[in-house]
Amino acid sequence: MATTLAKAAEEIRAETTHAARIEHVSKSFTGPAGSQLVLDDITLDVAPGEFVTLLGASGCGKSTLLNLVAGLDKPSAGTIATDGRPALMFQEHALFPWLTAGKNIELALKLRGVPKAERRPKAEELLELVRLHGAYGKRVHELSGGMRQRVALARALAQDSRLLLMDEPFAALDAITRDVLHDELTRIWRETNVSVLFVTHNVREAVRLAQRVVLLSSRPGRVAHEWRVDIPHPRRIEDSAVAELSVEITEQLRGEIRRHGQH
Repeated sequence: MATTLAKAAEEIRAETTHAARIEHVSKSFTGPAGSQLVLDDITLDVAPGEFVTLLGASGCGKSTLLNLVAGLDKPSAGTIATDGRPALMFQEHALFPWLTAGKNIELALKLRGVPKAERRPKAEELLELVRLHGAYGKRVHELSGGMRQRVALARALAQDSRLLLMDEPFAALDAITRDVLHDELTRIWRETNVSVLFVTHNVREAVRLAQRVVLLSSRPGRVAHEWRVDIPHPRRIEDSAVAELSVEITEQLRGEIRRHGQH
């Protein structure tokens, strides 16, 4: 399955120039205190097969931007274009507890229009991809937190999207489980060449996973800085190169937080 997915991804890469194109996007919300600018003139591209992390302090607009790219909300200004409909994965697994792991994935396949006879085999293939062989019939309460996120990832991949949007999907997990899922996500990304836009506030997580780290300033969110991560895979959270770049990014992040506090 991995070989077939990789070959298909190469064909997609040849046909398209971007998985997501965000051009001069701003977003304001109106509340009791009036209009509040959350995102200001964001321009960002995600190339086919690229893994980009969005990093910034709490409240800088990372999740807002992800929701705009997902089409869950509309920008106040600017344009967003994606190569097909993105798949979205949240911090909470959002699995239906009355369905088995396999049936949760089949629901995504059904919504995609996959014929009924093909759904179970495809669901089992996706469970195999996230290394949950044999979990098709397990209920949500029978799964650990890490296993639930694996099922959620399989369900997102079932949408057959060229762009995967991930909003702090591992934030609620313990450190060891999160570390294991970093490895699994990297493996799946490399096997499938799906494009990933991953939101996090964890600097080391951003460096561990991404080809490119984009730092948003504190509210209003603007692109403050970008880093190309050329550290070869496999990466470990404790690697000296990961730690060194994380220190540099953390200093920039602290500067943005201090600057925000002075306003």
